[in-house]
Amino acid sequence: MAIRIPASIAAFALFVAAAAVLPAPSRQDKKEPAAHQGAQPKPPTSDEELQHTIDSAGNDRAALVRNLEAFLTKYPESPQRLRIYRALVEASLQLRDNDRATNYAERIVALNADDMSMTLLTIQLLARNADEAGLRRAVSYATRVLDFIMQSVGEKSPKISPQEWEADRQRDLMTVLSLRGRLYMKLHDTAKAQADFQRSYTLFPSASAAEKLGEIAELQSQLPLAITEYSRAFVLADGSKDSPDRREIRQKLGNVWRMAHGNENGLGAEILNTFDETNASSVHASLANGANRANAQAKDPYEFTLRRVSDGSKFPLATEKGKVLVVNFWATWCGPCRALEPFFDRIALGFHQDQDVLFLAADCDEDESLVPAYIQEMKPQTSVVFADGLDRLLAVNSFPTVVVLDRTGKIVYRAEGFGDDHFEQALTAAVRRALGADQTPQANSNR
Repeated sequence: MAIRIPASIAAFALFVAAAAVLPAPSRQDKKEPAAHQGAQPKPPTSDEELQHTIDSAGNDRAALVRNLEAFLTKYPESPQRLRIYRALVEASLQLRDNDRATNYAERIVALNADDMSMTLLTIQLLARNADEAGLRRAVSYATRVLDFIMQSVGEKSPKISPQEWEADRQRDLMTVLSLRGRLYMKLHDTAKAQADFQRSYTLFPSASAAEKLGEIAELQSQLPLAITEYSRAFVLADGSKDSPDRREIRQKLGNVWRMAHGNENGLGAEILNTFDETNASSVHASLANGANRANAQAKDPYEFTLRRVSDGSKFPLATEKGKVLVVNFWATWCGPCRALEPFFDRIALGFHQDQDVLFLAADCDEDESLVPAYIQEMKPQTSVVFADGLDRLLAVNSFPTVVVLDRTGKIVYRAEGFGDDHFEQALTAAVRRALGADQTPQANSNR
């Protein structure tokens, strides 16, 4: 399933693909003596003209571009146009004509929205131009790729293990979120860039995402946060091709530390503490992976065993079977999740005397070490557990998402996002319907 952003384009590969689909001239296409003197030759078909267009260009890329564009002018709806566009993208890249390559790449994406590799190439090409309109289109394409990855839940290849497949999926999400974050940075939309880099880091901690978060914090004069993020980037930088330069991160980290403290005293201890915290996060990730593997074969919500955030103890949903379950899926980096929390708690309080309904707040963070501080700050009143794969079973693709499961485990209500003035009323009504029209929570009688 893994989507890899193309690092380079193989010379002439797409041109060959374009030519390969064209039928080679058959014996009937060769010139035969006319059956009757004076017979008019048959006009060439469009495929024959296309073959001639390619052949006449030889190895001249510029001539190939001119010929193919002339062919498209004559046959704008040619059945071969997708392959022609690919050949034009390839030739234009060889000629370093990024504008023309971008034009035809976007045409391909318009005709075939599921071509994720071409979509990623289009994003890269648009990002080079730094044109606002182009950057905004690039953002929309990046969002399309993210949606594609999120919707690929359950489409695992039988050739790889569920753990490998999920790890690839997480890396893909991390990569595209960072890509979109950089686009938002170019558009000076710092808030959205920060959200994407934070999500990317949470999914798969990387030096590049941490460095960008440090830059944003520094721009906002949030020096303690900038120090934390730059320290993470410094610890995670590994010298690989895609990793930022550790020496540059060291300079940025030293600069903000001096701004905050006047000198570099204590910086070494800060870096060591960050190193220890990063390793602790890896331990949390291992525990989460173990829980996810335990639930890998579960096909029903009540087959899941979750973990309590408070102490890591097991929370088997089988013991709650027959109850109505109301689950709020959230993450620490999600702003709307914070806004929803007090509403969710208030609704849960309205049903606290009804033993047939259970409210759960299910955390979906990859880095579980972030959760205790969030819990201490928000102080949710409902039971808080780690989602441990339940979010994938219920196809939770955005946060927050609130679902109501009836007594059989069937979803009878779903709300994605938060901002609806009627959320509290709608969720309360959904819980009552799931409990049964004759059951009205006693706590609601005074409302």
